[in-house]
Amino acid sequence: MPSPFPGMNPYLEDPELWSGVHGRLIVAIADSLSPQLRPSYFVAIEERVYQTTGEDRLLVGIPDVVVQSPLATINPTMPNVAVAAPPAQPATVTVPMPETVKERYLEVRHAGTKEVVTVIEVLSPKNKRTGEGRNAYETKRLRVLGSSTHLVEIDLLRAAEPMPILGNSIQSDYRLLVSRGERRPNADLYAFNLPSEIPSFPLPLRSTDIEPLLDLQTLLSELYDRASYDLVIDYRQEPIPPLKKAYTGWNDTLLRQQGLR
Repeated sequence: MPSPFPGMNPYLEDPELWSGVHGRLIVAIADSLSPQLRPSYFVAIEERVYQTTGEDRLLVGIPDVVVQSPLATINPTMPNVAVAAPPAQPATVTVPMPETVKERYLEVRHAGTKEVVTVIEVLSPKNKRTGEGRNAYETKRLRVLGSSTHLVEIDLLRAAEPMPILGNSIQSDYRLLVSRGERRPNADLYAFNLPSEIPSFPLPLRSTDIEPLLDLQTLLSELYDRASYDLVIDYRQEPIPPLKKAYTGWNDTLLRQQGLR
């Protein structure tokens, strides 16, 4: 069953689904581009690894509450006789546990020299939220932007702060950034909202080569069907994260027209 949305399906942004969507989309992009790039280029699936302790750093115990228990108390009815205090009972607390995070991305490499020509990133929630994930990604992003390598950044997540773009006043639900090495600091930003189709764009390569179109809309539609997400998603519920108020009525009408509510 096809996705009921003309563009990005907001229900795929649910944290319980997005990890699978992200992994499948990375592979789908690679499989789509590989035959178009032969024999000059090949697409490598790479992995970024870092450690995080979660979104909120937790402290051992409760720092703003101090409980003092004397070693002994004095029985007022029996002056000068010390009575031992009962032993302190332990409280259950939570300590921060390191978590190893692995994030996949794509590198388009020249077949002859193995040089990285283009990096393709599909952003995850950890890339956009404050913390180790965003720090790790922004460090990598700046390294690519400071080189001659092209960068394609795909942001299909409404939640959290978008990646920084200088002088950009465009507000949108989703963003595709295409930064060509020879045009920096200028770049192409494809900004689009929930009701719109995901725009296609040419994949930047060396200037002498033909650039294939990256059709994310078709890839996501095929991915949705192959993964049987229609069996997993309950369209009677509101998506997570919630929609803007401007879209709630549109979403309800769209799903009712297709018999999903």
